[in-house]
Amino acid sequence: MVCQKVPPGVQSGNATFIPEEYAATRRLNLDVRRHCTRHVKATNRILKTLLALCLSFTACRQAPTRGAGYEPQQGDIAFQSLPHNPLIDAIEGATASTFSHCGILHRAGTQWLVIEAIGPVRETPFAAWIAQARDQRYTVFRLKTPYRAKIPSFIQAAQSYEGLPYDIHYDLDDSAMYCSELIYKAFHRATGEDLGRLQTLGELQWQPHAEVIKQIEGGKLPLDRKMITPRSLSEAKQLEKIYTK
Repeated sequence: MVCQKVPPGVQSGNATFIPEEYAATRRLNLDVRRHCTRHVKATNRILKTLLALCLSFTACRQAPTRGAGYEPQQGDIAFQSLPHNPLIDAIEGATASTFSHCGILHRAGTQWLVIEAIGPVRETPFAAWIAQARDQRYTVFRLKTPYRAKIPSFIQAAQSYEGLPYDIHYDLDDSAMYCSELIYKAFHRATGEDLGRLQTLGELQWQPHAEVIKQIEGGKLPLDRKMITPRSLSEAKQLEKIYTK
């Protein structure tokens, strides 16, 4: 006999006893439960692995262009979405576009750099430029064949603005520079042509962002101010989209 507590029914005096057969059955049940638990856990791990593989395969099938690789060329123009803040949301919202920043690629030795107006006009390593974007996504446009010969002049013109402060007022004078203004002016100096279309603030969807604009402009809404937006640049007839990540 084995002395253990059991359900009512088998008692002797103040002690409770279980027949050996009952104890053996209980041990068997415990062993079965342990085995089943291990089996279920192992099965769940297999199912999770299979699900992950299926999702990965599906993602690859649905987005074959992502991760396909981008080979930079001199003068490529890259666009990205910067992390959210009131100013970035105003740029993207007013232009109905995810593009809030852009720059020009050029090669220095073995390193690819982006000439950009973010803070002062400067040259940023391409890898660092990608890292500053939301989800590290970016889109690249390339000048069409008739404009390729102008690329050295285009890059030189952009570099001539290096060091200028960022233009928070988005004006087209040369005392400060914003990202799409830098590209627009450099291209115009190199080719004599406009890249994209100038628009006034009043033509954009400025209304939901009026308070942000007023804070920047000291309470005013300069609706007649002309500007060049990242979206307008991306729609220029001289460009063709070659890559999206």
